[in-house]
Amino acid sequence: MKRHHIAVFAAAAAVLASCQSTSTPRTLPDPARPATVEGAWSDPNGLVSTFQGGTFSTRTTDGSNAVMASGTYTSDPSGLIQISFYSTMKKTTSRANCQLVSANQLNCTSESGAQFSLTRRTDMPVNVTVGGAPMGVAQPMVSTGVKIN
Repeated sequence: MKRHHIAVFAAAAAVLASCQSTSTPRTLPDPARPATVEGAWSDPNGLVSTFQGGTFSTRTTDGSNAVMASGTYTSDPSGLIQISFYSTMKKTTSRANCQLVSANQLNCTSESGAQFSLTRRTDMPVNVTVGGAPMGVAQPMVSTGVKIN
């Protein structure tokens, strides 16, 4: 009987030893970064809003590039974006709370209760000065014949 136990123990040890590997451990890819609000966004009226480094601005796309609103924003890890801005049209200060519902959609509610959505613009770079617009304001890409690396 003791021989049987020794044989079973030896077989079990052999099975366990075959499960071990001498290869290096697998490295897992970094988890995907959560989407941020940074960048250019558009609304159904053709206005473009830019979020960059805590500053916010909304401009027209009719060629005049007129500032419609400007202000600041904060965001938290849950995707809540709080915007405080000054409307150059109404000459009033207002607030809006927005939720980043996907990488490309921002749903907002103004303090008056009006709801609106913004869609991410991937065709407009941020941090580029084009046509004299201030740094950080999204502009349509314009070919100047100059290659930038």
